[in-house]
Amino acid sequence: MRGFGFSKFTPNQIPKGGFEELLKLFLELLNYTAGDAGEALAWLNELDKQYNLTNDDYGMGDFIDELKQKGYLSDDQQSGGFNITAKTEQSIRQSALEEIFGKLKKSGKGNHRSPQSGQGDEKNAERREFEFGDSLDQIDMTQSIHNAQVNHGIGDFMMTERDLEVEEMDYKTLTSTVLMIDISHSMILYGEDRITPAKKVAMALAELIRTKYPKDTLDIVVFGNDAWPITLQDLPYLQVGPYHTNTYAGLELATDLLRRRKTHNKQIFMITDGKPTCLKEGTKYYKNSIGLDRKVVNKTLNMAAQCKRLKIPITTFMIAKDPYLQQFVRQFTETNGGKAFYSSLNGLGEYIFEDYIKNRRKTVR
Repeated sequence: MRGFGFSKFTPNQIPKGGFEELLKLFLELLNYTAGDAGEALAWLNELDKQYNLTNDDYGMGDFIDELKQKGYLSDDQQSGGFNITAKTEQSIRQSALEEIFGKLKKSGKGNHRSPQSGQGDEKNAERREFEFGDSLDQIDMTQSIHNAQVNHGIGDFMMTERDLEVEEMDYKTLTSTVLMIDISHSMILYGEDRITPAKKVAMALAELIRTKYPKDTLDIVVFGNDAWPITLQDLPYLQVGPYHTNTYAGLELATDLLRRRKTHNKQIFMITDGKPTCLKEGTKYYKNSIGLDRKVVNKTLNMAAQCKRLKIPITTFMIAKDPYLQQFVRQFTETNGGKAFYSSLNGLGEYIFEDYIKNRRKTVR
């Protein structure tokens, strides 16, 4: 009989000075330094002085040498400093995926459940309790019998509905997603770093799609005074600029990218902390940061309506709490027929991941 044995847990001292422990911290610091290896190592050195991260057997010099030996760092011949490598860029994405997606896997039951239970095309690794309407072929009999033995014992075997466990199903649909990231100056104003969590989410989402849904597509668009696409490799180095917020240009570019995708499921995720404040008219910029400018707002709402006609829902992740800004987002969402989440920076990743997985399990026609 399978079962569980319990014993007293005696924690050991947290190891310090090892390569893996320092690497995790180094990768985290790279998110805040926009991929600047020299600055991240300088910060790590200061943390070492304050918290004694290393010891006499393994110091910061040893860590830097091992980073180069294992292909995480390369020498910059021009500046005499260091550059991160493609291996480091991938490690940053994987670290972001584990940080954000790991929280989802530990959360409540059924977070990724499709609203149309039992109609998927292929099983995935997720399990949940049986619910009314689930088909019998979804039931994992081996695990259900094990649950019954654990819950009721084996002397007088019995099984109830609460013992049943079902396997989740995924749809074999393809999804094309454009992730829009606001890089206007307000993303670092008021003493709050909003761009780093946005970058983390983008890297984690990209890594999830690359590893679990490789046939899906993800395009990343950043928008300030203008909008332009960036590659996956650009993400660790992304910084805000002295920009206003041209939401219209971002949506226009995202729509153009999705038009080229031969998929039924198309969606836009937009991470922003503010209102649209800018339009480009010919070679000039029309800007107004005071309140909600009628001209800018109307053109942005027209773009949201155009996305609705093209059956491209927009999910807005609003990371600002000003009531008048949230009112604009509600109007924008109603015009598009999409969704809006008023998220804190800590909850941003969970919202985006749940919404992405939920959306890809339905076909928009």
